[in-house]
Amino acid sequence: MPVVVVESPAKAKTINKYLGSDYQVLASYGHVRDLPPKDGSVDTDEDFAMTWEVDANSKKHIKAIADALKADPNLILATDPDREGEAISWHLVEALTDRKAIKKDTPVSRVVFNAITKSAVTEAMQNPRQVDAPLVEAYLARRALDYLVGFKLSPVLWRKLPGAKSAGRVQSVCLRVIVDREVEIEAFRAQEYWTVAAEIETPRGQIFTARLVTLGGKKLDKFDLGNQVAAEMAVQAVTSRALSVQGVEAKPAQRHPSAPFMTSTLQQEASRKFGMGAKATMSAAQRLYEAGLITYMRTDGIDMAPEAVMAARDAIRDKFGADYLPASPRMYKNKAKNAQEAHECIRPTDMTRGVEQQKIVDADQRKLYDLIYKRTIASQMAAARLERTTVDIGAADGQVGLRATGQVVLFDGFLAIYEEGRDDSTDEDEGRLPQMMQGEALKKLAVTPDQHFTQPPPRYTEATLVKRMEELGIGRPSTYASIVTTIQDRGYVQKDKNRLIPQDKGRLVTAFLENYFPRYVEYDFTAGLEDQLDKVSAGDADYKDVLRQFWRDFSAALNETSELRITDVLEKLNEVLSPIMFPPKPDGSDPRACPNCGNGHLSMRTARSGGAFIGCSNYPECRFTRPFGPPELAEGAIGPDGRLLGHDEGDPITLRDGRFGPYVQRGEATEEVPKPPRASLPKTWSPDEVTLERAVSLLNLPRPVGPHPEDGVLIEAGLGRFGPFIKHGSTYANLKSIDEVFEIGMNHAVELLAQKLAGGRGRTAVAKPLKELGDHPDGGAITVMPGRYGPYVKWEKVNATIPKDIEPEALTIEQALELITAKAGKKPAKKPAKKAATAKAATTKAKAAPKAKTTKAKAASADPAKPKRKTAKAAPDVVEDEA
Repeated sequence: MPVVVVESPAKAKTINKYLGSDYQVLASYGHVRDLPPKDGSVDTDEDFAMTWEVDANSKKHIKAIADALKADPNLILATDPDREGEAISWHLVEALTDRKAIKKDTPVSRVVFNAITKSAVTEAMQNPRQVDAPLVEAYLARRALDYLVGFKLSPVLWRKLPGAKSAGRVQSVCLRVIVDREVEIEAFRAQEYWTVAAEIETPRGQIFTARLVTLGGKKLDKFDLGNQVAAEMAVQAVTSRALSVQGVEAKPAQRHPSAPFMTSTLQQEASRKFGMGAKATMSAAQRLYEAGLITYMRTDGIDMAPEAVMAARDAIRDKFGADYLPASPRMYKNKAKNAQEAHECIRPTDMTRGVEQQKIVDADQRKLYDLIYKRTIASQMAAARLERTTVDIGAADGQVGLRATGQVVLFDGFLAIYEEGRDDSTDEDEGRLPQMMQGEALKKLAVTPDQHFTQPPPRYTEATLVKRMEELGIGRPSTYASIVTTIQDRGYVQKDKNRLIPQDKGRLVTAFLENYFPRYVEYDFTAGLEDQLDKVSAGDADYKDVLRQFWRDFSAALNETSELRITDVLEKLNEVLSPIMFPPKPDGSDPRACPNCGNGHLSMRTARSGGAFIGCSNYPECRFTRPFGPPELAEGAIGPDGRLLGHDEGDPITLRDGRFGPYVQRGEATEEVPKPPRASLPKTWSPDEVTLERAVSLLNLPRPVGPHPEDGVLIEAGLGRFGPFIKHGSTYANLKSIDEVFEIGMNHAVELLAQKLAGGRGRTAVAKPLKELGDHPDGGAITVMPGRYGPYVKWEKVNATIPKDIEPEALTIEQALELITAKAGKKPAKKPAKKAATAKAATTKAKAAPKAKTTKAKAASADPAKPKRKTAKAAPDVVEDEA
């Protein structure tokens, strides 16, 4: 039977169900080959020849496919319908050809489907094609570009900017977007302005609010009322005049639904409504796609198949009635720059089944499916009809004018099922205004001024960053999640309350690249390169020409930095970042003069940790330091030498930031005391809340509670690797909170120790599952358990380690089944088994030998031969922008 190859085992299982026993469906488990992580994998001297290497884990998957082809050589490649999917198919053909599993006459075909449904898969099998060469060439160009930037530019950063980790073709531009926004925020200066509002009553006793829009017969601009005095004068002007209705205008309006989801808009909306990161969103969407519930989730297309449009219209008619159905189907056109994926939007495969009708267990998947379903149905519904009313109010002399606005929904239309989230708040009035007629006198109940200050632009969230990258034409839908994750993993950006904040490392890398490699972090250049790659994928450009043109200029820029010294780089960055780090002082004095010694010169320095700080040129005589960034941000911050909290018994107590997080320290390191007393801050303690008293109490741990009333042995309370505890001899008992360490008394301590002893006198308690996932198809519960070396999935006697990139709490039963299958399917290596058999034979022989040799034989049998362990070489830290 023909062999069908897809990426994942979950997808293979679903497709095998549709194709039946006439086909054998196998999984490649993603990419099977990649460029080795070492210099020279892309040879620029040999016309960009690329050396590929089969991943160690992929060898067994390729072997399984090769073995299946022995029975039937008909190979059908059914990988994902995008450039990455096309590349995986190409890699499979190349790898199988190298193994001689594919010959020149082997029938190889490519099929694509946008949804894993029986109809879509069956139709795809009836319309096979060959691997798309232009799409593969676009992938090769993109992969080569990312490799060249990663392996050529990253070493320059390592050598010239201590602490920098890596650079990437798209990653570095994305980082610049975040840093540029931070610079805007720091340069922002708030401006004061005032508004005036009046609470007004109609002749019929209805109350509403109107705002002042004209004063002295002139329309008010935003900053015309710039201080309290001006605002009070405006209040007096309104208060001293009689008001009446000058005009009432009611206008009909419509609100149209948003287009169906594509990758970027799905990530944005999931972030707004659920706080889900791009990575979590794509993971949940992947599972929904593999289960056949939605169409392919990596796309920047927003059009919908005609049959899907008609199914959506039928669902609207059934659920809401004919009034909610527009006369003709809605058509959407993509406005995103560089949109090129020839796919449908992200939509449900069955328009009749909402989330209530689907058996989706995982919470994130349920939320995401519901979001996709509602957005898709709403996109084909009738517009919402509104009535917007504006009432102009003024005095007879025309000196003051106020305005009240409101709107009311006359027909909800698509709003009956879905309303798009917003990145920022709006002041749309949604209430209906009371009935008023022109010329009616109005009564003033109160006139109040309100002070405001302009606000800086907000920091990016993952949603707004993806939106900005899409507008600039940077990256692709499949890359957004990996890029945002990478810049956080590298320590360039930190996410706090869903906002992305650039760190010292990220700002330094961006400043370095902007000054020494400016072209390669320009928005237009990066977007232009994407245009060239699109031409390659369309067959309109040669990918080697794109690589030659890029390498010619890029290698020249690399050569220009070969003679740079670190001191030159730091001085250049001092100059460039001077407006931020050393802004002019109001008194005109030198902003770079050391405030400690008076004659030193402040400059930026790099720390071993890769961060940066401001230090005095007279070091070590003058040890003044402050954190990197504007001076006002240094107040209360933890500098390289710590923040002084006070003195205890003559010793300085400082709060410091170390490799493993913030900690407090008593005294300074000296030759006599190279390691002064230190204590890490508990995770629940914020550095901003640490006082001298709290720091001293932390340094004094373990805290003596008192002698045990039974044996007089001291009971102590402390903080350990596994949290707060009390200790009596060799008996430990956990405490519920850190506060108990400093508060627990003798009675409670004795009670807890007694409970611990009653629970098993030192025996280890049975571990409780972290999560119960459900039953295995073959019977038996599947649970997530805590382990000494990390959490794992347990089913019967199978224990499968959970990969580090998967949160145990977010693990789905589908993922667990894959891990169990992979673990249970492992067979012991032949070589160790052979040695074990030899050892067993030696033991048998020893039993029949004289007693004098028994000891030696027992030793041999007790220590069976072990397979030799291979030591893997560490690969360079290189960022790949394209997933």
